[in-house]
Amino acid sequence: MTRTPAILVLEDGRTFRGEAYGAVGETFGEAVFTTGMTGYQETLTDPSYHRQVVVQTAPHIGNTGVNLEDDESARIWVAGYVVRDPARRPSNWRATGDLGERLAAEGVVGISGIDTRALTRHLRERGAMRVGISSADLDPAALLAKVQASPQMVGADLSAEVTTARPYTVEAIGEHRYTVAALDLGIKRNVPRRLAARGVTTHVLPATSTLDEILAVGPDAVFFSPGPGDPATADHPVALAREVLRREIPLFGICFGSQILGRALGFGTYKLGYGHRGINQPVVDRTTGKVEVTSHNHGFAVDAPLNTVIDTDFGGVEVSHVCLNDNVVEGLRALEVPAFTVQYHPEAAAGPHDADYLFDRFKDLIEGKQHA
Repeated sequence: MTRTPAILVLEDGRTFRGEAYGAVGETFGEAVFTTGMTGYQETLTDPSYHRQVVVQTAPHIGNTGVNLEDDESARIWVAGYVVRDPARRPSNWRATGDLGERLAAEGVVGISGIDTRALTRHLRERGAMRVGISSADLDPAALLAKVQASPQMVGADLSAEVTTARPYTVEAIGEHRYTVAALDLGIKRNVPRRLAARGVTTHVLPATSTLDEILAVGPDAVFFSPGPGDPATADHPVALAREVLRREIPLFGICFGSQILGRALGFGTYKLGYGHRGINQPVVDRTTGKVEVTSHNHGFAVDAPLNTVIDTDFGGVEVSHVCLNDNVVEGLRALEVPAFTVQYHPEAAAGPHDADYLFDRFKDLIEGKQHA
């Protein structure tokens, strides 16, 4: 079988040579690595990876193929895909197709056969950076010039590119108990599924929705979803969150939604050196003292003091969750209004389910507000 040569060039000039995987062509994005050994289909279809070139640290990818059930959205969102050793053929009873063939069908340019361990170590030491993959032009100097001319992730406002075009509803499973309005900043399908399992009907609304449009569904609570891009650009969702807080409607935010709520409470955000991505990140829940093994996908974080109650426009706020690897803020809890956030992914598809209880905490927040 003829294999098409390909190159990968980082913005600092580091170059790797391999073979095309997926579509043949050229692509650019932010190079990030993810540590998951499983769940590549969920990673590829997660809108939070929009405009990112994902490097899989696990060396063997594709052996379980792809299927029609595990997607977290309607398409693959990654800008490019980097693997060391792609499976020659899928071998799983749930597989309905081959990963490489699906990447090609959706026009996702990738590269295989490179030393992903060396690439990961480079990103781990130098930080996430822009990258290009090409199987059309194998001149490293020419590709480097294009990489350095490509857009940065800092300042990128991407929610409008991944949000739903029109509202839709995910019905509660069994008895309907509560209604949640979810602002889609890049939502994963497993979020409304986890809510549905708790009797919640979720109305998923476009990122450009107004407060009136949110209130029109009669929500018992509001949810701000994960998503891609720089939270410093998301002025509309921040203003919307402040309006929800003023009305004391229960509010829960995950990942990008956590950063939005952080800004609404008056905190800043900043870009992490290489981000948190993968399914093995230890986080302590300060409410219980329990350490959770969690799934992450964030390149930005909230800048808030860890060991004090912070006075905000909406009363006291405290950091509720902290990453034990680097003390990054992983959650916020408002003490005087019904609102809390987590920076990681309790919906965890794919990944550990240690943090699934947070959806119960959201349900309890709604019940507490109703009974107040």
